[in-house]
Amino acid sequence: MRALTLLAVVAGLALLAACSSGTRAPFEPGTCYVVQPGAEGEEPTFNVLATDQPQIEFCAARLEEMRLRFLSLGGNRREVIGAYQGQFIFIDRAGVSFGKTLEGSRFMALARTGDGRLAIPGAIQREVEASPSAAPAQ
Repeated sequence: MRALTLLAVVAGLALLAACSSGTRAPFEPGTCYVVQPGAEGEEPTFNVLATDQPQIEFCAARLEEMRLRFLSLGGNRREVIGAYQGQFIFIDRAGVSFGKTLEGSRFMALARTGDGRLAIPGAIQREVEASPSAAPAQ
């Protein structure tokens, strides 16, 4: 019975270790990083993009600004990965999403509007609902 309990505890610890084994972002207060994914089997590289950023949204704006500048110079990189205070920032054609690990799930934070700008997803829907479709009946 004791061996069975020990086996269950070891199996549980192995499962917990497997869940938390994703690549983690550095936690340097106020520092925004650009992440260069490593080759297969290598760790990513974190390069400082900006310091003294008060919120993750400001870091996302710096990353989007960098992405647009590279595109205007003839670059072809449309997706950018960044990091801010322990979280990853993913910028792609859908918008901006955040994640705790590089490989894990992501939370959509900003969506692209029809003209390519970034907006809070709920704000886009409110604009659609707020616009009158017909004159009110009197």
